Amino acid sequence: MCGRYTLAKDLAEIKKRFDVSEAPKTYKPRYNIAPTQQVPIIIYDTEKQARKLGLVHWGLIPVWADDPSIGNRMINARAETIAEKASFKTLFKKRRCIVPADSFYEWKKVSAKEKIPIRLLLKNEEVFGFAGLWTTWKPEKGDPIASCTIITTEANELMTDIHHRMPAILDTKDEKVWIDPSVADEDLLQSFLKPYPSKKMKCYPVSRFVNSPSNDTAKCIEEVTV
Repeated sequence: MCGRYTLAKDLAEIKKRFDVSEAPKTYKPRYNIAPTQQVPIIIYDTEKQARKLGLVHWGLIPVWADDPSIGNRMINARAETIAEKASFKTLFKKRRCIVPADSFYEWKKVSAKEKIPIRLLLKNEEVFGFAGLWTTWKPEKGDPIASCTIITTEANELMTDIHHRMPAILDTKDEKVWIDPSVADEDLLQSFLKPYPSKKMKCYPVSRFVNSPSNDTAKCIEEVTV
């Protein structure tokens, strides 16, 4: 799964990496992003024919939902079933997004009662993109809520010791097609949702300081000895 991640890069670097024309001025670096929070996503605006970055609720709220709290249980979508599940299949065809990140956390079980947080990132420490889905929920009263989910796939060799699932990290060459709403080839899209190569990643243990979502400073990503 993916339940916590980071995006601590400068906005200018993110815009350049993803060729983004629009981005919110409220963006700030984050070291401990958690579900139900506002997170950046990148979509392709067909009217402007440009990519734009916006902030949405992490935890997908389906258009048919009666209560937005359902999103708390839909922070992830399994790659293997997104083309079948009622909550995801239409979005998989038409509303795909990139969720920019520069690392993510997973908790490794070291004993029956103990888990240690591990930070996973690219060896070059550059920003990358999770494959995601997004939608907008419209309540009877109040403002619409845009939300997203992060797609997960099987773990790669690096992750296997830590967890059996990992977020689907897109190859840079696949990002353009992934967010193009005119692409509906499910087999092609599914081929992007594979374990990211272990040889391009690294990991290290971090402090349990990261366990609390209220802690959101650079201390979260500091390596510790275990």
